[in-house]
Amino acid sequence: MAKIIGIDLGTTNSEVAVVENGRVTVIDIMPNHPILPSFVGLADDGSILVGEPAKNQYVLYPERTIKSIKRKMGSADRVELGDTTYTPQEISAIILRQLKSVAEKHLGEAVHKAVITVPAYFSDAQRQATREAGEIAGLEVMRIINEPTAAALSYEANHQDHKKVLVYDLGGGTFDVSVVSIEDNVVEVLASHGNNQLGGDDFDAKIVAHLVEHLKNHGADPTSSRKAMARITRAAENAKIALSDQP
Repeated sequence: MAKIIGIDLGTTNSEVAVVENGRVTVIDIMPNHPILPSFVGLADDGSILVGEPAKNQYVLYPERTIKSIKRKMGSADRVELGDTTYTPQEISAIILRQLKSVAEKHLGEAVHKAVITVPAYFSDAQRQATREAGEIAGLEVMRIINEPTAAALSYEANHQDHKKVLVYDLGGGTFDVSVVSIEDNVVEVLASHGNNQLGGDDFDAKIVAHLVEHLKNHGADPTSSRKAMARITRAAENAKIALSDQP
């Protein structure tokens, strides 16, 4: 039977998984590294970069790099990459296509079907845009599943007792909290609330604003340089991660 892959299409990072021998395998993008940064870029020769290579070039060529496209899903916005403009679905499809390719290499067979997770508070338009991105990538999207539901399903696989679970989902671009009931192999979301424009990117933006104000107070204004702002944004993210790991 053809495999169905599971995809976490994230604001900052994305992952792909498959069930093998009754267990979930999160597939490595690179050796011992299962995370694909949700970056898409344009190389010097005009080829498309996805993941780590695109993320690495962001500080040098922010004008040729797109990040956090998930935040635009469901909108009519278009983004520029070189001389071409793309819809959010088309950029997301590039990321999905890369995950599909990684899964096919791991499985040794073609993959045509996927389940994709989305934040619990995603609108119908955002969910439809996610489905369209999958179709552009050559995937039949079997189901769009709320991320808290996916987390509860993973928990339920190892715990058979009846429970109500609070799932706290703080991502790169969204934040939501859900109360989930787990009973007799049935997972039901009882309540959910969240914000589709609040996540790690916003924490980074606050740190960036603080750094920019500090620089302005010392006679330097980096806001006119996309490259300088990209470097400050990367430094802010790294500082946030370091402080979170070692508060």
